[in-house]
Amino acid sequence: MKKLLASLLALVLVPALAGSGNLRTLDGAERDLDSMLGGGLYTVVMFWASDCHVCNQEMGQYVKFHQRHQQKDARMVGISLDGWGGREAAREFIARHKVNFENLITDPDSAAGLYQKLTEEPWVGTPTFLIYLPDGSLAAKQVGAVPVDVIEGFMAARTAQK
Repeated sequence: MKKLLASLLALVLVPALAGSGNLRTLDGAERDLDSMLGGGLYTVVMFWASDCHVCNQEMGQYVKFHQRHQQKDARMVGISLDGWGGREAAREFIARHKVNFENLITDPDSAAGLYQKLTEEPWVGTPTFLIYLPDGSLAAKQVGAVPVDVIEGFMAARTAQK
């Protein structure tokens, strides 16, 4: 009974404690995800971790996506789950993959709470993607790698609906 109560409290308290997800730049400045959304651009948010095999394998395609779209219709934002104590591992990951888009860092519990707050669904793991419309509203979510051509097709279909 005590374990069940503790589990239920964790489900309630994690999102409440997460707030903005305790997001920081790798230099330590606090950031709010909301301030990075909208502005007429699609925003693709990727939750990743430096020790995530899939994240390491797939990051190159998201770097290329950001390079192609950043000046016209979309941007990538990364959120590392390495935690403040693991920021050197996050920096090494970013350097190794030549990541060209802004990345924030938080701890896994805060990321889980933020994800649950944003999607009303439980956190599963990395990589995880959120796609926001140019008006800043959440339009899609996906656990696992998402091929760039799928993201581009989604954007094209949404743009054509206007």
